[in-house]
Amino acid sequence: MGERWQAVDDYIAAKLLGDDDVLATTLANNAAQGLPPIDVSAAQGKMLCLLAQIAGAKRILEIGTLGGYSTIWLARALPEDGRLVTLELDPHHASVARVNLERAQLSAKIDIRVGPAVDSLAAMTGHAPFDFVFIDADKQSNAHYVREAIRLGHAGTTIVVDNVVREGGVLEVDSDDERIVGTRALFDMLSAEPRLDATAVQTVGAKKWDGFVLARVR
Repeated sequence: MGERWQAVDDYIAAKLLGDDDVLATTLANNAAQGLPPIDVSAAQGKMLCLLAQIAGAKRILEIGTLGGYSTIWLARALPEDGRLVTLELDPHHASVARVNLERAQLSAKIDIRVGPAVDSLAAMTGHAPFDFVFIDADKQSNAHYVREAIRLGHAGTTIVVDNVVREGGVLEVDSDDERIVGTRALFDMLSAEPRLDATAVQTVGAKKWDGFVLARVR
């Protein structure tokens, strides 16, 4: 079944996305630099771009840069005066992302901040609020990241959280996998959070069986 999921994603990309030398080079550079192949798929990247455009986002926050693949998709949604802040723990990943973003001619719109995202978020005060937030970092901290997204957003801010199904692992009540524990804590937080309207959607494709949360600040 996994091969068929991949084939359908390839079909979608061929019909709706076409070739993109910048994104292909980004993925190739990530692989050459030893980054894990955990970027969003092309179809998911385009979805993020469209969601940010639909939200009319002028300020975007990304938690988890990796090599900048999803960052490029999000930055392409911004208007000329738009701005994206992306947070990355690993200095090597951030360095690779800078090269990729420079090649994509998007560096002027993007601020990469290196260090634990918890600390980077805590240091954000006095900023204009973010219109769109994409969370794709350590799953153990997802609930905290969403709370920070609410604090740093405004009524109407869109929040997307990736990897929330984990091939059904989210159902494992007694799991000792910290990523699953963190994901279940995220759902507990969302179910009790009156400041959000939220849903979650399962996905299959090049990234196997997973899913994302889509939420809107009230």
